[in-house]
Amino acid sequence: MNIHVVQSGETVTGIARLYGVSPQKIITDNGLENQDTLAVGQALLIQYPQIIHTVQPGETLAGIAGQYGITVLALLQNNPHLATQPVLRPGEQVTILYRDRRTREVSINGYAYPHINQEVLLRSLPFLTQLTIFGYGFTADGQLIEINDQPLINLAYQFRVAPIMLLSSITESGGFSGERASLLFRDTAFQNALIDKIIQKMWEKGYLGLDVDFEYINPEDADAFLDFLRNITARLDAEGFSVNVDLAPKVSGDQPGLLYAAHNYPEAGAIAHTVLLMTYEWGFTYGPPMAVAPINQVRRVVSYATTVIPSQKIFMGIPNYGYVWQLPYQRGVTVAATMGNQYAVQLAARYRAEIQYDATAQSPFFYYRSQAGDPNVVWFEDVRSIQAKWNLIDQYNLLGAGYWTVMRPFAQNWAYVNGMYAIRKIVD
Repeated sequence: MNIHVVQSGETVTGIARLYGVSPQKIITDNGLENQDTLAVGQALLIQYPQIIHTVQPGETLAGIAGQYGITVLALLQNNPHLATQPVLRPGEQVTILYRDRRTREVSINGYAYPHINQEVLLRSLPFLTQLTIFGYGFTADGQLIEINDQPLINLAYQFRVAPIMLLSSITESGGFSGERASLLFRDTAFQNALIDKIIQKMWEKGYLGLDVDFEYINPEDADAFLDFLRNITARLDAEGFSVNVDLAPKVSGDQPGLLYAAHNYPEAGAIAHTVLLMTYEWGFTYGPPMAVAPINQVRRVVSYATTVIPSQKIFMGIPNYGYVWQLPYQRGVTVAATMGNQYAVQLAARYRAEIQYDATAQSPFFYYRSQAGDPNVVWFEDVRSIQAKWNLIDQYNLLGAGYWTVMRPFAQNWAYVNGMYAIRKIVD
C-alpha cells in the first residue's frame, strides 16, 4: 500500500503505470468521478492486488467467493462498488486478495441518519462493526420521539453489523435541551419509565446496543447524569445490550465549559461498556478556518483519556467531512459550510487549486476563488490524515474508531481501513 501525492501534469494512467496497477483500481479505491482532472497535491491510495479474478458469464458473488474459499462479505470489502452493482459484468476484474497483511482487529462504529443515501450506506456497511442510528429523543411527558430506523437496522444485519440505538436530549424541534436532559436525570420515576420504553423498543426493532449522547448538560446535573448512566447500563446489561457513551474532547478532568463539565471521563468510562471520544469540531461552523480534527489536539485528548479509561473501551472519533470558509473570516459573521471529503477534492480540481498539507495538524487544505471571485479556504480529510488518525489509534491500542458520520462517500478511507485491519463483525 502506498500514498501518492499528485504532481502537476500527472494522470491516472501515468500514475497507474508508475505503480504497476490498473487505472480502474485507482479510480475505484479513491472514488474518482473524473479521472481526467486531478488536483495538484491530491492524495491517492495505491493498493496492490495479489489475486485478481476475471468475471465469466453467469458468475455470481457467492460462486466466486466459494471458488476461493472466502466469504461474500470479504469480496465486498475488497470491492465495495459491488455492493451497489446488481449484476456482475463479464470481463470485470474482482480483487480476491491484497499483498498487504492486516495488522490487527479493530471495531468501527459509524453514525448515520435515517435519510442516508442507500448507495453510500451500502458501500460503508462492509467496513462497520456497528451502525449507530441518530437518534431518539423524548418528550416532556416521557414518550420516545420516533424515527424511521427499521430499513437501516435490516440492512445492518445483512452485513453482520450491529445496529445501535441512539438516545439524546434532542427535542421535537431537533436541538439539544439541557432542561429535557435534567428532567430525565433528576426524576427517577420518569427515568425508569423511559428506560422501560427504550428496552421495549430495542427488542421490537432488533437493536443490539444503546448509544448515550447527551451534550451541553447543565454542570449542576453532572452527578445525576452519572446516576442515570449507572441505572440505564445496569438495566440494559441485564437484557444483554451494550451501552456506549459519547464524551466531549477533554484534555483534563477539570476542563471548564458547558460542553465538558458534566462529562466525567473516569466515572463514565467505568460505567459504560465503551465510550466515544468526540475528537472533532476544532474547525467548526462558527469558528475560524482550521482543521476539523488536528492530530496534535486529538492526541492531547487521547493521551488524557487513556490515563483514566481502559484503552480497549475507547472509540476515537473521526470526522467524515470538512468545511469551507469565505475569506476574510469575520468572527460572528462568517458561517462555514459543510462538505464531503470526496467533494472537496473535486472542488479543488474544478478550480485548479493546489491542495496543501499542514504538517502539524496532519490535515489537507486549499484556497480557491469562487466564480464570483470570492476567496475561500477548505479544510477536509484525505487518506493521509486518516492514516495519521489510525496511527494514533494503534499507538494507544484503542478499540477502534467512530465515524461521524457515514452520510457522505469516502472511498479511500474505507479502502485504507480494509487494507490495514481486520474489522470485527457480529456472529451470524
